[in-house]
Amino acid sequence: MSQASYRVYIDESGEEGFVFHPDGSGSSRWLIISAVVTRRENDLQVVRLMEKVRQQLGRAPRQALHFCKLGHPQRVVYAREIVQHSLRTVSVLIHKPSIREPERFQSQKHLLYRYACRYLLERVSWLCRDHRKAGAGDGRAEIIFSNRSQMSYDELRNYLRKLRDSNEMDVNVDWSVVDPDFIRAVEHSQLAGLQVADAVASSLFAAVNPNQFGDTEDKYARLLLPVCYRHKGTLLGYGLKFWPGEFEALKKENPQLDALLRV
Repeated sequence: MSQASYRVYIDESGEEGFVFHPDGSGSSRWLIISAVVTRRENDLQVVRLMEKVRQQLGRAPRQALHFCKLGHPQRVVYAREIVQHSLRTVSVLIHKPSIREPERFQSQKHLLYRYACRYLLERVSWLCRDHRKAGAGDGRAEIIFSNRSQMSYDELRNYLRKLRDSNEMDVNVDWSVVDPDFIRAVEHSQLAGLQVADAVASSLFAAVNPNQFGDTEDKYARLLLPVCYRHKGTLLGYGLKFWPGEFEALKKENPQLDALLRV
């Protein structure tokens, strides 16, 4: 098998439940799934990135970092370090209370997650397709998910194969980049890229999903915006994909979204 051109690391923040209580408790209002995209030739930079972050935070050399377990100052240091490296991020942000037919996604386990992956991999494939370099691999992306213990990755691969073979007009994955057979899952602690993907997804989650006091924190996500994928300068719909509906409509119900994109 020829060598891939890219490595893509994927992790999520939030969960798939639909139990929303008036006091803000229950399921998370948002599900975020994020990808960190590197050229394979630059992949070692991600390892060096994590080494530097651990050193700055005074952590053991091989300690796995979980963004949500860090304090605010440590998260800021982490985000600032990420933007110094040669990578790009793509994220899908799903506001679950705005989904008109939630029962559709409750009918099959992890269906909402797979649906989010479809949107994510569409955008990852556009990014990789548009920035291919001659002689640097075969154009494909090696796609690595942070392993979810209850998730069947065979089902995810089968879901993507069905999309590939369906010829539906609204499926916009570039299949020359995304090969369902070239997808695997690895434990979060085993790969630096997965820990960076965790930081990206968790940063966005903190920016959009209110905590128990109704507050959000957008600083980390805004620090990361310079490495977020843009197509001809456009961020929304590319590096940041909001669903369901349009960003402006979601913003009416979620005023914290304005702060996220504040320069």
